Amino acid sequence: MLQLLGSGCAGKESAVTLPTQAPPPFSESGEAPLREFWWTTFDDPELDQQVDIALRGNFDLEGALQRILQAQSVARREASDLWPDVDGVASAESNVRTDGPNTARWVLGLDASYQVDLWGEIGSRVDAQWLRASATEADFNVVALTLSADVARTWYALIEANAQIELLDEQIRTNLTGLEIQEARFGLGQIRSADVLRQRQLVEATREQRVVVTSRIEVLEHLLAVLQGVPPQEASFSPGAQLPMLPPLPETGLPSELLNRRPDIRREFLALWAADRDLASAVSAQYPRLNLAGSITTAAESPENLFREWYLSVAGQLIAPLIDGGERRAEVNRNMATVRLRFTEFSQTVLIAYQEVEDALTRERYQRQRIEKLEAQAKLAHQASIQLREQYLIGETEYLDVLSSMQQEQSLQRTVLSARLNLILNRIALYLALAGDFDPQQAYPLANIPLEYVDGVPIEIIEDAPPAIILELPEENEIDE
Repeated sequence: MLQLLGSGCAGKESAVTLPTQAPPPFSESGEAPLREFWWTTFDDPELDQQVDIALRGNFDLEGALQRILQAQSVARREASDLWPDVDGVASAESNVRTDGPNTARWVLGLDASYQVDLWGEIGSRVDAQWLRASATEADFNVVALTLSADVARTWYALIEANAQIELLDEQIRTNLTGLEIQEARFGLGQIRSADVLRQRQLVEATREQRVVVTSRIEVLEHLLAVLQGVPPQEASFSPGAQLPMLPPLPETGLPSELLNRRPDIRREFLALWAADRDLASAVSAQYPRLNLAGSITTAAESPENLFREWYLSVAGQLIAPLIDGGERRAEVNRNMATVRLRFTEFSQTVLIAYQEVEDALTRERYQRQRIEKLEAQAKLAHQASIQLREQYLIGETEYLDVLSSMQQEQSLQRTVLSARLNLILNRIALYLALAGDFDPQQAYPLANIPLEYVDGVPIEIIEDAPPAIILELPEENEIDE
């Protein structure tokens, strides 16, 4: 069991207990290792370039980076309460009298105040903010991971659309050839005009499909341009018309490994941990607090005498809450409910992660079977179309049967292309669900100050030090105090 201590100090009762039973393994797993940058598995240099451009130019990713800097600034602001406040004081006063000499008073000194963190209230609050900053960084990883998947989906959808255009052009040529033959036979009085009209309708229907696909290509180009931070008016891509071969199935690993691999799970866990620190702070706020104050000043009637005499003042104040109408207890209860809420969100995120992996595995397994059936249908439809045309030429069947066979064959050819694209999209969904160890900082460096935790307190370290430490999820049976 994993316990989060809501008291903020050792020895207090745990606020919430989290189950850590090992989940069952995934239904299927490959042997190919999961690469750090998952899209390189396709061995497509052009895709690699498109993703790299997006990681450097996407505005949503830049916004996520700025949210990290915001969260870190808030954490530093909260951490300032661990230090005393020291203010410089300087004043000058001049009095003009009508019945006596003029007087002046010059004052110079320092005022200091400090709240002693007896019960860890401030420390817990600071920890909560640093945990939220780390959760924001994990959210940055989520945005980068989703962005890479969106670029890959759009890129291969563009390739499939271009392949559809090539296929439609071939089908249009075939249908136009058939139309020429029908018009020639009609001129010889061998067929009815309805057969010519039906063939013309097939030509126009195929051209209409080409218009639809052409429109889809332009829309996909606009989408890819926006993903890369480029105005859609300037979108122009040449992805080709050859879909890649599907890479070997990756090793899915153990479901428990997703807890450390997926940034969205890490984000939710850090949010849960931050809520626990907020609860610890709320509990500590019920106890007495000690405030210290001090000042050192010098005063004189002329500037040249300022530093001759000094006044030192030191004071302490112990404040204990007596009657607050239940305000502090209500705050503890609110934070307790928040911890449980964050736990339910964390648990739901874990379950959804497992579901996404299983869904991707299931879709890929059945999509492969569907493609086999579609290819078999397309082959049979082609054979049937040839035989029906031969029978039509010798007058053993109606042209309507030939036309229906041609339409079915061409529709199946287009459906096979779409099914192959869906197979690739399913694999992208599997990579996205497994997440891998994708670190966007390597392709898009964070412009933040590196931080290190020492006894729970973050300190700034030298500029060439490693990036900010990402808090790892505790191992099973580990207790965070």
